[in-house]
Amino acid sequence: MPAPYIRHATPDDEEALGRLDRATWSPLHAVQPRPQPPYEPFFDERHTPQDHLVAELDGAVVGYIRLVFPTPLACNSHVRQIQGLAVADEARGAGVGRALLRAVQDEARRQGARRITLRVLTHNTPARKLYESEGFVVEGILPEEFLLEGEYVDDVFMGRSL
Repeated sequence: MPAPYIRHATPDDEEALGRLDRATWSPLHAVQPRPQPPYEPFFDERHTPQDHLVAELDGAVVGYIRLVFPTPLACNSHVRQIQGLAVADEARGAGVGRALLRAVQDEARRQGARRITLRVLTHNTPARKLYESEGFVVEGILPEEFLLEGEYVDDVFMGRSL
């Protein structure tokens, strides 16, 4: 399979990213209920196209990653946070998630960041293994932070220097 093409999102990606986000929804990583029609826009005032990198295979959108400031504080402006990563089922195992992670770290460095962080649910073992393989380490755990489908789930905070 060819390597994914990674690019910045554009407003024209709205529909494809919304569909991808809904198709990949899972209690393995989602803390919000499954989206129901009428669907909210994918992009909004807090999550703009410039906050997203998109992965394509053969011209089709198969993944995205969202990179944002974790807080609006100037004293925290050297940190970026990943607040979303999705890969289409048909593209899993093709290196899309890894390519997006590497590209977003390069983008964070380009923006002048010194650190990058993320949060992941403790039961999302595949994502945790991917993050660890790319140099992220567990920096904290919020025990039983979420009640999902009748089970309490820990929220794991991971990060790395750039």
